[in-house]
Amino acid sequence: MEELVIARVVHVIAVILWIGGVAMVTTVIIPSVKRMTSKEDQIKTFETIEGKFAIQAKITTLLTGLSGFYMLYVLDGWHRYLELRFWWIHAMTLVWILFTLILYIFEPLFLHKVFKKYAEKNPEKTFNIMHMAHWVLLILSLITTAGAVAGCHGFLLFN
Repeated sequence: MEELVIARVVHVIAVILWIGGVAMVTTVIIPSVKRMTSKEDQIKTFETIEGKFAIQAKITTLLTGLSGFYMLYVLDGWHRYLELRFWWIHAMTLVWILFTLILYIFEPLFLHKVFKKYAEKNPEKTFNIMHMAHWVLLILSLITTAGAVAGCHGFLLFN
């Protein structure tokens, strides 16, 4: 069972770094970039910071997924996907899939190009849309995290 404890520690630390980073980007970095007067500085600053965070986000989402699915495997917890009272496991999986798709597929294939194209034309609108998207992702992540912590400690909304 030591492996389960290690997996849980890895899972929690990875989630803290991942969602904490999303919170930092959403509440500090994007608002700061939006206040810059030069669109060139906005784009360059955001791409520099986001590029470095993307590496952290990719590593932490990978660790989150590996440790989460490992725990489900060891605990034989797959049945929880069939029970509404474990809604937070569905939410964790959904949030993880969403971020994984964004980080590993959408961003490299087209989001980076779309951002660059529209930021050059209309940086204010582009950063506003991106900021709103980050808020949506952050709020979903925080609801999921709160549900997971409560659910792991026996608080279930549905019985």
